[in-house]
Formats: sequence, C-alpha cells, structure tokens
Amino acid sequence: MKTIALVTGASGGLGREFTRLLCAEAVDEVWAVARGEQKLNALRGKLGEKVVVLAMDLTQPDALQKLTERLQQSGAQVRYLVNNAGLARMAPCQNFDSAEIKKTVMLNCTVPAQLCNVCLPYMGPGSRILTISSAASFQPIAYLALYAASKAFERYYTRALHLELKDTGITATTVCPGWVKTELLWQTHDGKEIQFPGITEAGPVAAKALQDAKRGRAMSVFGWYAVYLRLQAKLLPTGGVMALWAHGVAPYVKQ
Repeated sequence: MKTIALVTGASGGLGREFTRLLCAEAVDEVWAVARGEQKLNALRGKLGEKVVVLAMDLTQPDALQKLTERLQQSGAQVRYLVNNAGLARMAPCQNFDSAEIKKTVMLNCTVPAQLCNVCLPYMGPGSRILTISSAASFQPIAYLALYAASKAFERYYTRALHLELKDTGITATTVCPGWVKTELLWQTHDGKEIQFPGITEAGPVAAKALQDAKRGRAMSVFGWYAVYLRLQAKLLPTGGVMALWAHGVAPYVKQ
C-alpha cells in the first residue's frame, strides 16, 4: 500500500520545511498543498519527484472534496497530516472586513478540523497529525485578536483529538512556536527593522515538531520565548498579560 504525507501551506515557511523533512521519511509521496503552483513546482524541482504538487485554495468550496476524491482513488495510507496553512495580520479588530474574518476563520479553524476527518479513515497505527498553532494561543492578544483566537481553537481542538485517538495508535500534536521567520511575518515598520523577541528559523521548529509527534506528545513548544509565554499565561492574570502584549506590539500595528 502506498503511504503519503499531506502538508498544507507547503510552498513557504514552516510548510516548506515540513515538506523537506517528510521527503526523508518512510513515505512514498509527499502531497504538497498550497495556492501557488509555481512555488510548489519549484519546491518539487528542489526536493525531487517524491513531492506531488496540489495547487489549490483550501478556502474554496470544492477543495476538500477534490482532496477526498484523490485519497479515495489513490488507496493510500496517510502517515502524516500537517495542518500548516493559515492567515495572519496584525491590526485593530475594526480594520478587518467581513470577508477577511470569514476567510481567516475558514483557513485557520474550519479547514484543519475538516482535514482531520477527511484523512482519519486513511490513517492507522503510527500515523501522525500535526496542527500548527502558535504561542499566541496561550492568551488573548490585542491587535492579533483574530489570529490568536483561531490558534487557540487549533490548540484546544488538536489536544482533544489526541485524547480521543489514544487507543488507535494515531497521535495528534499541536505545535506552538513563538515568532518564526516566514513570509507571514513582516520584517520592517516605517523603514525600521522590527525586533521580534526569540525569533527563530522555521527548520528547527519543524524538526522538533516531528520529533515530538513521533514521541506521541500532544503539544510541541519550541524556543525559550514560547516557553516563557506559556508560563506567563499560566502564572499571571490574563488582563496583565494582555496589557504587556498590547504595549509591546502597539508600535508595529498596521493601521
């Protein structure tokens, strides 16, 4: 039976690193899902024929149906599902129109939950689900309210799923890094370089996440800053944590 890994948001950042790492795993194909076909083809050119390019927008109504049909036709077993695709923007809540809110919630919350249910019938003992949440999920965050709330959904959902699957040999791991250098993270504001505390490259985050998933862990927290934020959220009143965040990000808010 053919075995596959499926990675969403595969064309850049963490998704690209997961795709690279999974090409070295004992799977026959790595299905790389993203909107940009050109970037996906470039990734395949770099990583080899093990990468299967699936250019699609997962927020479109027919996207998940197409993936479901492809799985049915392939008869493959899904060894890894990496829910990485997502949207993020730092701005006051009132700056988001209805379309952006809907699309963000769809891609960050609805799609990962749906993909889990799409893939689970094709999984077996030893299969791994990894859902990329964030250290932003540990507390509400002003100016990142929509993103942080959606990441909290991913963290809670995946941890609950991990428990539900405990007798199947399938694990679900929520990945909670701090700031990661990806295309989603802007680097300057008003011509000045932004200093993100504890910022890290995507590669080590993906490597630790895979390691933690193989160990059967429900959560993977990478980096001292993410650990600090988790402890801060546990030990300090929520209002105080929110005030600290708001003070720190206010100079970088995109109005």
